[in-house]
Amino acid sequence: MMQRDDGLKGQLVVVLGGSSGIGLETARLAGAAGARLVLTARNRERLEEAAGDVGADTVATVDLGDPPAVDAFFAGLPRIDHVLVSGSGPFYAPIMDLDFEQARRFVDEHVVGALRIARLCSGRVRGGGSLTFISGTGARRPGVGLSMAAIATVALSALTANAALELAPLRVNAVAAGFVDTPLSARLLGEGLDERRAELRATLPIGRVVGPQDVAGLIVHLMTNSALTGATYDVDGGQQLLRN
Repeated sequence: MMQRDDGLKGQLVVVLGGSSGIGLETARLAGAAGARLVLTARNRERLEEAAGDVGADTVATVDLGDPPAVDAFFAGLPRIDHVLVSGSGPFYAPIMDLDFEQARRFVDEHVVGALRIARLCSGRVRGGGSLTFISGTGARRPGVGLSMAAIATVALSALTANAALELAPLRVNAVAAGFVDTPLSARLLGEGLDERRAELRATLPIGRVVGPQDVAGLIVHLMTNSALTGATYDVDGGQQLLRN
């Protein structure tokens, strides 16, 4: 029989990168389910606004690219039930135009940083609790400028599977999102946003654009379904089923 936690009521959910988009929507759903919330982000003003929106108990300004700050943040936390890691988004650049210092920082935050967070969660997140990473679908098909996104995507899936074994009974999962209609997508696409939305509505099997609430709903399910660990779950509205 599948076993489930008794919802999220009274449980402590930490959202790293919770001031907007998928992180904020996850905090909203978890809070509505009775969870106590801790939100972090780089920008204090947006963070405090988000905390007021979802009723977070605690906020902390943390840069996930700053290892000492991440270590100090986790050291000050009480016992945790669930952690969501929502990073700063993908990095796109053709190989011939690649800034290797920027690439190094990206790998350090998104890959090495994920390993660091996984280790910090061990012993701080209760047995049967969860750690969830947000990844992408950048490695599913090759394309110009996708090398760094693909590296991070493959690495997080491998990390997730290995961490689920090494850190058990902590459960570790990843959510690989395709295009999601968030403020980050708006910044990346700029004036091309409406065109991209229209294209997806016309071509995706679901007939609409994926929103942050779609991804957040899966993340909350991963928190509460204690049978799930070690896997990467795609949320892309069927985009990978389409031909290039």
